[in-house]
Amino acid sequence: MSNNIKEIIKTVITYVGIVLIVIIIRIFFIDPVRVDGRSMNTTLKNGEVMLLNKIIYKRHDIKRFDIVVIKEQNKLIIKRVIGMPGETISYKDNVLYINGEKMEDPYPSSTTDDFSIEDIGHTKVPGDTYFVMGDNRSDSLDSRYPQVGVINKTQILGRARFVIWPINRFGIVK
Repeated sequence: MSNNIKEIIKTVITYVGIVLIVIIIRIFFIDPVRVDGRSMNTTLKNGEVMLLNKIIYKRHDIKRFDIVVIKEQNKLIIKRVIGMPGETISYKDNVLYINGEKMEDPYPSSTTDDFSIEDIGHTKVPGDTYFVMGDNRSDSLDSRYPQVGVINKTQILGRARFVIWPINRFGIVK
């Protein structure tokens, strides 16, 4: 075999290896996800691209106020975890109450109308489900509405914390 053919084979094997590594990373570890809509304004903007961490919840628990990517029917939605399994959730006079106790919620970018988890037919967040909301409470279809309701843990694909596009927003968001 000539040196040219050996070099071509070596180059092809290198590129195939790189492609396989990228595919494995995207399937099992991280994936880009695009913000679609205004429900997370001002924390996230429509069209921003974030990295979805797919393995975080295999090693760690979901935490209150995490930004999560949820598979809702055939689309992906991005929301913030507000209520954990077993908790009662309500808002009164723009104040969050968890299990009847006032809780600081620094994330809303708009007023939150009064509601309670009972409005969607539960006395508390059922086990293995989470109550999620968008930060733009006046323009977010989220767990407050029966058509979304509480989110099963199996629907949560991972946590999104890192914006990669546009470049001027590159970095971690909270």
